Amino acid sequence: MSEAALARDSTAGSSGPLVVLDGVNKWFGDLHVLQDINLAIDRGEVVVVIGPSGSGKSTLCRAINRLETIGEGKIRLDGKLLPAEGKELADLRADVGIVFQSFNLFAHKTVLDNVTLGPTKVRGQKSSDVRTRAEQLLQRVDVADQANKYPAQLSGGQQQRVAIARALAMDPKVMLFDEPTSALDPEMIKEVLDVMVDLAKGGMTMIVVTHEMGFARTAANRVIFMDEGRIVEEATPDDFFTNPKSDRAKDFLGKILKN
Repeated sequence: MSEAALARDSTAGSSGPLVVLDGVNKWFGDLHVLQDINLAIDRGEVVVVIGPSGSGKSTLCRAINRLETIGEGKIRLDGKLLPAEGKELADLRADVGIVFQSFNLFAHKTVLDNVTLGPTKVRGQKSSDVRTRAEQLLQRVDVADQANKYPAQLSGGQQQRVAIARALAMDPKVMLFDEPTSALDPEMIKEVLDVMVDLAKGGMTMIVVTHEMGFARTAANRVIFMDEGRIVEEATPDDFFTNPKSDRAKDFLGKILKN
């Protein structure tokens, strides 16, 4: 990251990037899974993170809302350092929506209850207002007719769209997607990606870990390529897919685009 970007970030709020990782390192025992990560993500930017399995993509994503702790470095959200624990961390996490490859819905609650739970319990919002907003979000992700069903009664694609609606119900500043389509059957992938493309067009700040190269090409402002815990390359989708600079990226694309 440039010194200018860091200087902008030193002033909290809207004057700088929304998400900043500064010298971030992470170890699992002797395994150095994140190595000197420097990254700034602007408001409204869609950043797609790709790379081989084990390259650190998901760990990077999970570190941004401290589901994974880091060993060294700093992470800021909207100018504020990520707190270590307690209410401050809970408050900050509420501003970071995250959608995993597994849907993580509450099986004993209806679709509507899954979406309303966070704003009611965490944000303390009025139940009637939350319900209206939840119904609008379920309409937006095209599962409004499933509102009174339980997760087990839905397809995988429908469950993932509910998970997206649940994250959006918290009015997050940024959305993290950690391989959100990898557990889905092929015919269900498009319906989830369509929702994500709609979010991107609407100006949502998004960090997306995915193997879906079509989404990266069409929806990303920037592609980050990781390997062995490092950011090897970052570029616009057009530059990355047509003219990758590193041999490692060329090799990766050569293999993945053949399949």
